[in-house]
Amino acid sequence: MSSRGGQAKLGVDHGPIHLVEAGLEQQLKDLGWEVQFDGHHQFEEISEEDDPPIGKMKNPRFVSQVCKAVAGVVSDHARRGQLPVVLGGDHSLAMGTIGGTFEVYPNACVVWVDAHPDINTPGTSASGNIHGMPISFLLGIAGNQPEFAWVKPVLQANRLVYIGIRDADPPEKRILKKNGIKAFSMHEVDKYGIGKVVEMALDAVNPNRDLPIHLSFDVDALDPTVAPSTGTPVRGGLTFREGHYICEAIHETGLLVGFDLMEVNPGLADAESVQKTVTVGCSLVRAALGESLL
Repeated sequence: MSSRGGQAKLGVDHGPIHLVEAGLEQQLKDLGWEVQFDGHHQFEEISEEDDPPIGKMKNPRFVSQVCKAVAGVVSDHARRGQLPVVLGGDHSLAMGTIGGTFEVYPNACVVWVDAHPDINTPGTSASGNIHGMPISFLLGIAGNQPEFAWVKPVLQANRLVYIGIRDADPPEKRILKKNGIKAFSMHEVDKYGIGKVVEMALDAVNPNRDLPIHLSFDVDALDPTVAPSTGTPVRGGLTFREGHYICEAIHETGLLVGFDLMEVNPGLADAESVQKTVTVGCSLVRAALGESLL
């Protein structure tokens, strides 16, 4: 799936097809998965033209329609007992991916791996880019937004945990504290190590290890030296192995029911950096779906 409407930098809609062309489908088949590739949906039938801002929100109608379509696709696969893997596109798509997961698994929890909380509301956002807002919609704190009325407040604060945060806006910090949302920044990763952080994160949202897990992974959670081809890189991020360990550990729970890999943007770097990021992206997907190091 591709979407570029939730942010302003061109190229993020081409990230998914780069991952596919790098051989991801065959790589997953080699792991023993029966892969049903739905194709590269760019939603060409949905026009970004004549989509003026609503308040600060940029491209609101386009983003809403794309996310709603994604929610339908994800929920359809989940109902068939399949594991939806969505390749983004910008992180606004999580309104659709997580919304679709919760239609089938209403007791699920979300592990959100990202440099940013993406929990701004349309009122607190400085940029108006919706890829910084999806969690506020899913929590039901975005306010009355008729264009997004289809987004149900399916996510509870105690079912959401962050790993890798290192760039949160002041309003986002206030929202996290007000709602008691557990977030493990890079400070905790440095202090405790990634293994302990993942255990603490799961203890926070899935203490009995009996709830379905939706893993939403933004490649900007990784340090830019690891994944340079992304829209909002922030130095001081997760190492290659730390990012992969998160995916491996979630797979080991046997509870993964939905996985997103977001914000690979081949339009923002040189060819070598793009290839590096795409290769890492494919590797993260394989890790989440059970690739073993031995």
